[in-house]
Amino acid sequence: MSKSDEIQTFKNEEMVLAVQNHVSGKWQEDKYDAFLDALCDGREYQIAAIKTALRYQLGGRYENLLALAKENHERNDALQRRWSKFSSMEKQLQLSEKLSCSIDLATGTGKSYVLYGIAAILLAEGAVDRVLVLCPSNTIEAGLMEKFSELAGNDDLRDVLPVGSSCRTPSIINASQTIVKGSICTENYHAILEATRSSIRDSLKGGGEKVAVLNDEAHHVFNDDKAEVKRWKEFLLSPDYGFRHIVNVSGTCYVGDEYFPDVVYRYSLRQAIEEGYVKQVDYVSDMPPTETPEERWQIVWQRHEKWKKSLKAKGIRPLTIVVTPGIPKCEAVEQELVEWLAKWEGRDAKSDVERDKFRKEAENKVLAVTSSTKHKANLAALKTVDLPSSKIEWIISVSMLSEGWDVKNVFQIYPHEEKAFNSKLLIAQVLGRGLRRPMGWEGPPPAVSVFNHESWSTSIKALVNEILEIERRLGTCVLPDSPFHFELSHIDYTRDVSKVTSKKASSTPFPKGYVDLPSQTETEDVSVRYERAVTKGAPMLSSLEAKIVHETFSDEDVARTIYKRLKGFDTESQATGDPEQVTDYAKQFPYEKCLEIVRKSLERSGIKSGRVTDDNRQRFFGALGHLGKKVESTVVYSLAPKDLTTILTKDRGMDSCSAFELRKDKSIFYTPDTTEHIHEEQMDLFKEVCDVDGAFKGTANIVHNAALFKTPMSLVIADSGPERRFIRELVSSENTAVVDAWVKSKASGFYSIEYLLSGKQRMKSRSFNPDFFIKVGDDIFVIETKGDEEIAQPADENVAKRKYAVQHFDLLNTRLKASGSKSVYHFNMLTPKNFKTFFQMLRDGNAGSFRSELDVTLQKATEEDSS
Repeated sequence: MSKSDEIQTFKNEEMVLAVQNHVSGKWQEDKYDAFLDALCDGREYQIAAIKTALRYQLGGRYENLLALAKENHERNDALQRRWSKFSSMEKQLQLSEKLSCSIDLATGTGKSYVLYGIAAILLAEGAVDRVLVLCPSNTIEAGLMEKFSELAGNDDLRDVLPVGSSCRTPSIINASQTIVKGSICTENYHAILEATRSSIRDSLKGGGEKVAVLNDEAHHVFNDDKAEVKRWKEFLLSPDYGFRHIVNVSGTCYVGDEYFPDVVYRYSLRQAIEEGYVKQVDYVSDMPPTETPEERWQIVWQRHEKWKKSLKAKGIRPLTIVVTPGIPKCEAVEQELVEWLAKWEGRDAKSDVERDKFRKEAENKVLAVTSSTKHKANLAALKTVDLPSSKIEWIISVSMLSEGWDVKNVFQIYPHEEKAFNSKLLIAQVLGRGLRRPMGWEGPPPAVSVFNHESWSTSIKALVNEILEIERRLGTCVLPDSPFHFELSHIDYTRDVSKVTSKKASSTPFPKGYVDLPSQTETEDVSVRYERAVTKGAPMLSSLEAKIVHETFSDEDVARTIYKRLKGFDTESQATGDPEQVTDYAKQFPYEKCLEIVRKSLERSGIKSGRVTDDNRQRFFGALGHLGKKVESTVVYSLAPKDLTTILTKDRGMDSCSAFELRKDKSIFYTPDTTEHIHEEQMDLFKEVCDVDGAFKGTANIVHNAALFKTPMSLVIADSGPERRFIRELVSSENTAVVDAWVKSKASGFYSIEYLLSGKQRMKSRSFNPDFFIKVGDDIFVIETKGDEEIAQPADENVAKRKYAVQHFDLLNTRLKASGSKSVYHFNMLTPKNFKTFFQMLRDGNAGSFRSELDVTLQKATEEDSS
């Protein structure tokens, strides 16, 4: 595999900078072993984090971060692959001239103990005489002050410090006091701002050499664009203070999706889960589509109620956190949830008094938590939400402002929108809110459920996997010396606006006297599947059997709304002052007539309840959409062919799939020679996939005779069931006998065919890459595979794909013939139902005339659209 074909992915652990053990004799870390044992109480990762940071700060080997990074870049192959030149890596170092570093500790694993341990030993050693701990919020400050005061007052910790320590009992203060020697000052970073009255600037000016600065939740220093937060970093770099010793601690060491380049110790979320220090994580792997926010709330509520039932015996009231992207949205969702809970839980209420009771209960169950001053009291209430006496069950939070909680009874997280949960930083933060284990938990490991919207579950799963470092991938590569390479011809196109056409819109409501409605279900049993994020061996799946009650409306309500809308059209038409535009829809369709149309429509669709779901109600309203419009304009595009071009299979490039995708629906085809071309970092996964009795059973298909694998690829990934069945035919001995070579295309970027899809107001430009190119002599068979269900109900997209692909290859063949080429291209869209027939005709030498059932169906649809 060439360098250009390698999958450039980097595990976070590969990016960690190694701090060498070769230190000066002045620093003897083992003399603090008794102190660290007492402080960390068996949590070895905390001890390792503290020792690593102190070895770097006090060992005398490194002048600054720049020196540490340079040494690691010279020794670490992964860093060299990430940044081929050290100068590139150097640009990413944020505090390179300082003795600065970062520690990555998963949320819920006790960062406050690590911060205190570093601070206490630096003071005891006399390396510094003051420690400043900065954090991004008052909530975190209060939590750190409480923990530090508890630890500083612990006689057992003081007594195991080495004899002769410069400071045995640090003073725990904040910036309202002068920062004297021997103190640990914990403050919200706002206290360092020039306009703020605090002791920090006066106390530390000019004395930074003997001050250690510890930054908690340090990702804010390097991520936040707010002017005030930028000044946090400016303060660290200011020559007025001359700080040298800086340690950053975070559970989300990301700048966007990029991992910090200065991490010296890492205890990952996955390690914390596997070792039982935090909860397991279950996230949605499959769920039914939901039509409205109310239906999603129903599923989230049912999961919440299931947790309440299962945890009642443990005396735990579970919490659900709803994560939003910003404060305004948080406030809106708070009101939305309160309204929904009151309506849903009070749906059987018979009087206003009962309904008011449910409303008040809903208000007491929901707590909004943001940095807004109006929610200041709510932040204080977080301290009590785990208590049995608390009534809070739902917390609405902002994703980027959620650190500092010490809430342990979170059992469900609901990212309300994709942008609240669409980066590694945000996902790590949000997961962190639910990872702490309940006090005194006994039994199987507790788990927090992540409920994500079905339309973006795939991207979230990938990001969650990467955060948990379980996203292993298996890749293909092109074999440059393969005898099965061949050339493909293509045509360049330009896309031009050719004309704008207009046609008169229909002015008659309900011309058929009814509206075609699909069947509807008013109550639907659904299953939401969850997958355990960290498991050993086979995937661990669970499910929530839920019931969605779709909102419905009476036929009378729908008829009344239709009648009101018709009257509205009439009123608008009269306001124009143009007699030719005046309508009398309401006269033609009085309420009784509208009700008759609604009932006839329901009857035709077999709906006997007299109720209309919201989806079908919108179909009635949609039938009125053309009213009041004089013309419908459509922008029409054309694809103008330009020059013939050549595409080489040698230029196909690599692609890959994840372990998750292989467990779900993808599979691979390979030969005994494939192992020679598997990258070292992928070999373990490749062996697991090929294990016939392993967790990926049935995923790998070996072609024992490599001569039957007439493709220039190291291995081939089948993306679906139809593709898998088609490749099996391609590598069978009877079909290989007549095939010269074949290649499976990539999803994008290899042989792209543009097509135009009709929209409401304009044509939409799309493109696709046909699945397979098969060379048989001068004939090139281009195949796009689909499922058998397309024959009965073809998608509009597939109609357009075939239409433009047929036009493309017809024109290509004309151009090739005119140029003297003997190559002929044949395009088919076919389903497994016709695979055998296609290959039989291929063997018989007459596949050039083959037409699948799907070809016929799609051609008919194209002709109907044109008529």
